[in-house]
Amino acid sequence: MSIPPVVVNAARSSWHWQWRQLMNGLGPSDKGGNYIRPKSQHEKASLPNAESIQNRSSKQLPSLIIGRSCPWAHRTWLVYKLKNLENKLNLIIATADHKAGRWGIDPPWLGCDSLLELYKKCGTPPSHRATVPTLVDPGATPQDKPTLMGNESAQLIEVLNQWPSNKSSINLAPNELQKEIQTWHKLLQSKVNDGVYRCGFARTQDAYDHASKELFNALEQVENNLLNRGPWLCGESLTIADIRLFPTLIRWENVYMPLFGCSNKPLWLFPNLWEWRQRFLSLPNVADTCDANAWRNDYFGALFPLRPSNIVPQGPNLKTMVNAKAPKPNDK
Repeated sequence: MSIPPVVVNAARSSWHWQWRQLMNGLGPSDKGGNYIRPKSQHEKASLPNAESIQNRSSKQLPSLIIGRSCPWAHRTWLVYKLKNLENKLNLIIATADHKAGRWGIDPPWLGCDSLLELYKKCGTPPSHRATVPTLVDPGATPQDKPTLMGNESAQLIEVLNQWPSNKSSINLAPNELQKEIQTWHKLLQSKVNDGVYRCGFARTQDAYDHASKELFNALEQVENNLLNRGPWLCGESLTIADIRLFPTLIRWENVYMPLFGCSNKPLWLFPNLWEWRQRFLSLPNVADTCDANAWRNDYFGALFPLRPSNIVPQGPNLKTMVNAKAPKPNDK
């Protein structure tokens, strides 16, 4: 028995109204329906004195707390791996608790089983949202009060790049490339890293169309730059600019294309960008930071307004997909 059109239209109108209420809680927008990322309050990231941590036991070293699915935390994890900071800094992987809406810590650390409890223990103001990535110093002794050393990814990757480590460690932000790195940061942050969210969280067709156009125009700029200057965004050297782009691009087919509607063009139509992603994934230890199953489970599981069925779709094998040879445009 078919459902009368009047019932379908009433259900559609009711669901659309409820969807807008849910989206208001998920992310704010302006009057035109354009998603606006909330300005977060955060602690200014700080670099420890090398002497203050060099004689500590491994348990008393500062800890970097990340979540597998968070692209902002993924940046810091990449620097941690590429700089070989395993013996200079501990890593804690928090788990997203969708029902409670928080990050869990298992096993507990410093007596805290959630990031919210840890923030409170550090004396962080209640206005600071407890989220990853977070850098915490437990103190030189178990009796010391822990301190939050930073929780904003753009600052943390710069701090981690300067972290006391081996002199032979790669420098991801050399002085001569600082201006170019900052230029990339301004473009990538607004048009790509936030751009995928502006597509996914758009309230209107016009807002989505505008965000999608800006996103793919920015990818064209990256593509042209890699064609003329590659193999990396700033030429011969891998830099923080590449690290700011990779977490978004590696999630593309598993999350941002199917869930956020970033589907105007497949990435293989950007051949230099496709090869850049292959090149980055092949760097030592980078693949260890990429878990497509965790990304899909957390994104599709947490963003209920975008996927009310709670069905988590299957996705392509990450390494097989990334390492595949992109078809030539004439073969599409």
